[in-house]
Amino acid sequence: MAKITKQTYLYWYELMLLLRRFEERAGMLYGEQKIRGFCHLYIGQEAVAAGTMSALRADDRMITAYRDHGLGIAKGITCNEAMAELFGKATGCTKGKGGSMHFFSKEHSFFGGHGIVGAQIGLGAGIAFADQYNGKDNVTICYFGDGAARQGILHEVFNMAMTWKLPVIFVCENNGYAMGTSVGRTSNVTKISTLGEAYDMPSESVDAMKCEPVHDAVERAAERARKGEGPTFLEMCTYRYKGHSMSDPQKYRTKDEVESYKKLDPIETTLDTILKKKYATQKEVNEIIARVEKEIDDCVTFAENSPYPHDSELYKDIYVQEDYPFLTE
Repeated sequence: MAKITKQTYLYWYELMLLLRRFEERAGMLYGEQKIRGFCHLYIGQEAVAAGTMSALRADDRMITAYRDHGLGIAKGITCNEAMAELFGKATGCTKGKGGSMHFFSKEHSFFGGHGIVGAQIGLGAGIAFADQYNGKDNVTICYFGDGAARQGILHEVFNMAMTWKLPVIFVCENNGYAMGTSVGRTSNVTKISTLGEAYDMPSESVDAMKCEPVHDAVERAAERARKGEGPTFLEMCTYRYKGHSMSDPQKYRTKDEVESYKKLDPIETTLDTILKKKYATQKEVNEIIARVEKEIDDCVTFAENSPYPHDSELYKDIYVQEDYPFLTE
């Protein structure tokens, strides 16, 4: 297993800070009605994205649900492209036609952003099957929430993925609430990782408020997949500091609960490790903060100055002319 180095910690800190500041700014701009429609923020869950990215290759595949800003940016979508998409501009990662819930980047093997709860579970297995079929050693990581774990598609896909030993890592980002409903109110099974045991799928629950356990778990799962040993199911136990979406009044949880999780903030704990181990001076940390702030300021300016899609774009990118592009690349 690869050693977690000084460079890894600095990468985690800067990436998580970038995701946090991007989402904070998106929330502000939503309040100013510069961003409209649905908007689900990733604030609090950044360690999942950072720990995952340090454990995978750049060409590995990723697919997720509609809380996709953080994972999309971590996978390689620029803040410019991401913010422009939220603004509905032509320079966005899906040309301003997907919005918050439908980020996508073929270049970076990021396959969404999906608004239908649980639908991406089957798609993730399909992407993994395509790589297996073509003899590639890529791994697909497929994210979904604790609410989607109740969908029937999960069980069908788990059965098929284990039968065919597909190179896929299933990740449940369990932030405790499906919209406003706690896990305990929807299922007798509150330790979601145990769902994989019915299929003899290697499964574990991970403390996802820290980058280190996330990195280690994903690295182990990816190694298994590349060896042809099949899928893994990881329950990432995390927490969102904001509501399910921008319209969520959050009356289903107490302020004390939220504050207790803020004491576990992965950005702050990672920074604490960096300073204690003297991986960076406070001056160097301040330079990272300034760099991130500039990138966020620049992406807002980019989005505001970008054009809206032309009317001629309305019916484009709906149908694909080529046959089964995954199998012919």
